[in-house]
Amino acid sequence: MSTEPVPLKFEVTILPVADVDRAKAFYEGLGWRLDADFPISETLRVVQLTPPQSPASIQFGLGLTTAEPGSAQGMYLVVDDIDAARQDLINRGADVGEVYHGFGPGSQNHIPGPADEHASYGSFATFSDTEGNTWLLQEIKERLPGRVWE
Repeated sequence: MSTEPVPLKFEVTILPVADVDRAKAFYEGLGWRLDADFPISETLRVVQLTPPQSPASIQFGLGLTTAEPGSAQGMYLVVDDIDAARQDLINRGADVGEVYHGFGPGSQNHIPGPADEHASYGSFATFSDTEGNTWLLQEIKERLPGRVWE
């Protein structure tokens, strides 16, 4: 019997949205690739988009989840350069907050500006989509040992 785990590749997460077309336009405006828009019936529609160079995608639509629109919170988007990523998202219409460091829930633990020397895992910025779902940019320039699957 093998001691190695069976490969499990995270592929998609479902976002709860109130307005499918508005959410689709927002993410397409960010430059995310439209993978699918399948209006299957009056009560079922699947829209899938993928962030640039990401192995995982998002889905939203009709009949996919009973979660409240805007209730997906703190989804991470890992970037090499948080300042460039933040500016690109702003240029594409996202309202991205200022870069901060510090960690933990609540703004009381956030210190304005990037981590010292832009240390990996230390700098963050947040934005929300048109539905209220929130994203967290995290700058990772070099991963810690053991944090990369070979």
